[in-house]
Amino acid sequence: MTDYTYKNITISGLPGCGSTTLLSLLKEALKADGWVGFSGGEFMRAYAIEQGLFNPSQSTHHLATAYNDEFDRQVDNGMREKVSTQEKWILESWLSGFMAQQVPGTLKVLMICSDDAVRVDRIVNRDSVDVAEAKKSIQDRYQANLEKWQRMYSREWQEWVVQAGTLPSSAAIDFWRPELYDLVIDTFSNNKEKTLQIVLDAIKAS
Repeated sequence: MTDYTYKNITISGLPGCGSTTLLSLLKEALKADGWVGFSGGEFMRAYAIEQGLFNPSQSTHHLATAYNDEFDRQVDNGMREKVSTQEKWILESWLSGFMAQQVPGTLKVLMICSDDAVRVDRIVNRDSVDVAEAKKSIQDRYQANLEKWQRMYSREWQEWVVQAGTLPSSAAIDFWRPELYDLVIDTFSNNKEKTLQIVLDAIKAS
């Protein structure tokens, strides 16, 4: 049994940055030690389809505005509760790292891709859409989701980020600021194997 320096892991990142890929690799690498993975995006997508809020024949992913605030809060707060009270969770979602702010023992990973063209190409291949549709999907999802969550979580931002001293009150609410994370991994300069190793090295006790 391996000793770990962190009890839980969160993975956050905007579309095309590799967070889902990292989740899959970590689940496989850590399953023998009892770690469990959860994708907030997959869960919400399944719910949206089940409730008739999203047409699964669409290639691109739905917006967070497809479901109401209360359901959003239940899922997000559920992730915070998991990392606060349980161990060996790998939680992947846009907001998982934000929801783990000020929770001891959680490694918060932010996935970025410093080349926008590579991000777009990944969405084109993942969703089988053209470049223009991929770019529009990325921008529309980012703007709609950000505006919704800024409205929903302004109080939590003040408590977990501003009052905690991570960022000043003048900082705009941006859930993917590097200052909020323990690890920031650029998947343009790191392939998936290297990315996995960076995280494994970070959580394993020396």
